[in-house]
Amino acid sequence: MGFADRYADVLTTYSRVVLVLLLVSTVAVGYGAGSIDSGLTIASFGSDSTEAQKLDYVQSNFTAGEQNTSVVQVVVRGDNVLTKESLLETLRLQQRLRENATVNRTLREGQSTVGLSNLVATAAIRQERSGNRTNASAGPAGGPGAPPARSPTLDAQIDQLESMSQSEIDRVVVGVLDPDRTAGGPVDPFTLLATDYEPGTTTASARVVFVFQQADTSGDSLPEEVVSAQLATQDIADRTVKSTDAFAFGAGIVSEESGQATGESFAVITPFALLLVVGVLLIAYRDLLDVALGLAGTLLVLVWMGGFMGWAGIGVTQIIIAVPFLLIGLSIDYALHVVMRYREARTADADRSVRETMRAGLSGVTVALAATTFTTAVGFTSNLVSPIESIRQFGLVSAFGIVSAFVVFAGLLPALKLELEALLERFGFDRRKRAFGTGGSAANRLLGVGATAARKIPVAVVLVALVASAGGGYAATDIDTSINQVDFLPRDSPDWMDSLPGPLRPGDYDLRENVVYLNDKFVQSRDRSEVQILVEGPVTAPDTLDRLAAGGEAVAESSTAITLASGRPSVDGPVSVIRRVSARNETVRQVVAERDTDGDGIPDRDLRAVYDALYAAAPDEAAGVVYRADDGEYRALRLSVAIRGGSNTGAVTEEMRAVAETIEDDSDLTVTATGQPIINEIVQQGLLTTLVQTFLITLGVIVAFLTVIFYRRYGTLSLGAVTMVPVVFALSWILGAMYLLGIPFNTETAIIASIAIGIGVDYAIHISERFVEELSNAGTATAALETTLAGTGGALLASAVTTAGGFGVLLFALVPSLQRFGLVTGTTIVFAFLSSVVVLPSLLVLWWRYLGTGTPVGDAPVDTAGD
Repeated sequence: MGFADRYADVLTTYSRVVLVLLLVSTVAVGYGAGSIDSGLTIASFGSDSTEAQKLDYVQSNFTAGEQNTSVVQVVVRGDNVLTKESLLETLRLQQRLRENATVNRTLREGQSTVGLSNLVATAAIRQERSGNRTNASAGPAGGPGAPPARSPTLDAQIDQLESMSQSEIDRVVVGVLDPDRTAGGPVDPFTLLATDYEPGTTTASARVVFVFQQADTSGDSLPEEVVSAQLATQDIADRTVKSTDAFAFGAGIVSEESGQATGESFAVITPFALLLVVGVLLIAYRDLLDVALGLAGTLLVLVWMGGFMGWAGIGVTQIIIAVPFLLIGLSIDYALHVVMRYREARTADADRSVRETMRAGLSGVTVALAATTFTTAVGFTSNLVSPIESIRQFGLVSAFGIVSAFVVFAGLLPALKLELEALLERFGFDRRKRAFGTGGSAANRLLGVGATAARKIPVAVVLVALVASAGGGYAATDIDTSINQVDFLPRDSPDWMDSLPGPLRPGDYDLRENVVYLNDKFVQSRDRSEVQILVEGPVTAPDTLDRLAAGGEAVAESSTAITLASGRPSVDGPVSVIRRVSARNETVRQVVAERDTDGDGIPDRDLRAVYDALYAAAPDEAAGVVYRADDGEYRALRLSVAIRGGSNTGAVTEEMRAVAETIEDDSDLTVTATGQPIINEIVQQGLLTTLVQTFLITLGVIVAFLTVIFYRRYGTLSLGAVTMVPVVFALSWILGAMYLLGIPFNTETAIIASIAIGIGVDYAIHISERFVEELSNAGTATAALETTLAGTGGALLASAVTTAGGFGVLLFALVPSLQRFGLVTGTTIVFAFLSSVVVLPSLLVLWWRYLGTGTPVGDAPVDTAGD
């Protein structure tokens, strides 16, 4: 008696004990589900590259006003946002933000809001005080850096603008927005305007007001009070700005609306998924009890998964939320195989008792279930070598869920079905049912295509699959690996969703459109839109600042750095800070002039004295671009380059590395281009490499495992490798399909490799195992295939439809990344099914013809009819 027979005998003999033990285990494991952090977070990046280490160095050694600060951008847009009415509205907006208790308690001390209206009003006040009406200077109006002293109050700014005519305001605006003037304060007024503004004019299409909140930004999410304040800011802006359109953007708003959209997406698609799954199961089972048992078992698997996440401290991310769909499909697959093998055993011998029938059916499917559980879990566990934490968590949770599915459907479900079947038959109910895919049904005829092709043209089938696989593999070498964070933001719901019942009808989302507008029109200070150029080494060498200036010129020539309306790139570094501070500080101006030997405005000797003067005059601004160690030595400099939002990270990386080379060339300096866009690109480039590595490791482990299993059971050393061939085909097909559809291979789609391997191996093992088992009873190899595809193939068909359909409903989600994930994963499952029921039968026939003879599998002759 083999392992499968002993297992089936123990389970059917002690079915009630098994039920109690597994139900108690479910309660114990599931208890941890209450500890899950249900706050949805967007998948994060991680890397241990040199660039990542340098970014940590920048963040540790350079200080700036944004530290522990969350920024809300209030964008005002319209035909002309430089009118007196519009400027006054944004000043009153700032006033009302301070008056609102929810917002005010989160505002940072000092200058907590800044916009162009502040600069214009402040310049007008100083102009009036000096009596100079020809040179309007904004002066140190404050901004992202350290707030200036003695800034006029908001009340004074409002009074000033109210007292002026539009023409007077226009003259001040032109002075403030003079591209040839160096701003006296730490904020460049052109960063507050849309980049399509034409200098010298008094009209603009959009401008922005920054609202600074004191917040702990070290965690994965903002404090709840900060999020509430950002939402309140959005509401206040809507009520205050009447003459033009306005919207607010901040991390808290993104988090809130993304989570809400994801929740509403699942509220919409869950009924569709449920109807699809139940509908397919009713067709496959034609029995309410088996449908109920399958759904109950699936629910228990999800309980086990949730409990594991709670005990392991794993929260919900946009990748993790795909695991339940995967486990639902796999659970249905397991349930179908157990139930259909039970039905086949009952049909084969109607005189068997329920217990004997379950023993026979379970012994025939246990090894396949155990093998698929191991191999599928290995496929997902391979994600543990990924450099991205969220993908590692996905692999771990998926692997545990897969093992849970085996426990439930190879243990709990058979025991429960056995007890219920016996009870119903004692009451006189006839529980004999035909297995799906058998008996000449439409499904049987469809599944017979693979057997017919294997009998007539096996070589042609394999060659076509091989050519398609080679094409997919070649396309994979040129597949896009970029990622755009905008694609993680929700779109507005389609019109047809407006007709859904109230509880299911999603809200309106302008978040994605607003972010696209921001990226196109404004400088973004978010990590993903900023590159850091770190300069280390002898930074007091005479030519250092000249080298930085040359780097700034190289930035101006790049295509990814944003260009302000002034015609200059948004670059902040020692040179720009020295110029700003010199414009308002006579001492620094004199120190710079004395050490500028060529008169270009950039010091080129005794830089230590320049840095000392800069620290003395403006220590906060200096600390943001010049790192002075505790021993007083100057160790590093920093340039911050604003990048166009949504820029291709590959282009950003290439161009900014060229800037770093310009600065470093033929010097003792070490210059590194870093920042989140560059780190993201490094991670993305490593994804395909990681895929190849993990796939080869997984392939080796699974082939070795299957070789051992098939050799011990059937004496063949080659069947394990043959079984894996269609899995490789399916993986290459999906990569080719992604290339043709223009879907990038990145963090959101990287897990398709493990899905293709896991699900593909599951399907392939069931076909190969059943085929070899049937060889000893069938007259020919083709007859064995026909029986295999009618029985096991029917279960695979129902499983593939439910799993692919479950992922497919994600196409109705409001978040584009979820839509693409559903499309790619659903297509992957379809390819895995087709390769298993169309290509694998031909491979098995060829294997049996050329490698299978002489094995102790049985004495079935090779059917060569139709060759």
